[in-house]
Amino acid sequence: MRKSKPKKRTILPDPKFNDSRVTRFVNDMMWDGKKSTSFKIFYDCLDIVGKKMKDSEDAPLEIWRKALDNITPSVEVKSRRIGGATFQVPTEIRTDRKISISHKWMISFARKRSGHSMAEKLAAEIQAAYNSEGAAFKKKEDTHRMAEANKAFSHFKF
Repeated sequence: MRKSKPKKRTILPDPKFNDSRVTRFVNDMMWDGKKSTSFKIFYDCLDIVGKKMKDSEDAPLEIWRKALDNITPSVEVKSRRIGGATFQVPTEIRTDRKISISHKWMISFARKRSGHSMAEKLAAEIQAAYNSEGAAFKKKEDTHRMAEANKAFSHFKF
């Protein structure tokens, strides 16, 4: 390559929990550059999760982390054209891509849910993912099932 790779920007941690992964999640959730609104939605969501899951011994932030871990995929399928036929080739996912995929799945399926506010919808999706159910968890399972079914084509690596 002629050009050098761009430097990876460091993401500052959020003000409340001092966690950079929270900031990254909020950045993925943000619309029209309204970061303060996105932070408010996220913190309200964690308050709702804390109220609804009082019996759980984990803190709301830990529940959110475990929910994200439950929906994080480890393999994905990519289309590869070989000799006129298109094969779905299973490939491992880089760590950064795993995180961004899990964030995007959780946010998109929370937006599709029915509910009053985005904080409530996101809280419901977090609870579902924490309990290994819900749309985002189903998407992960489907992705893994597709990769398992096409394991025979794994020798067509990219």
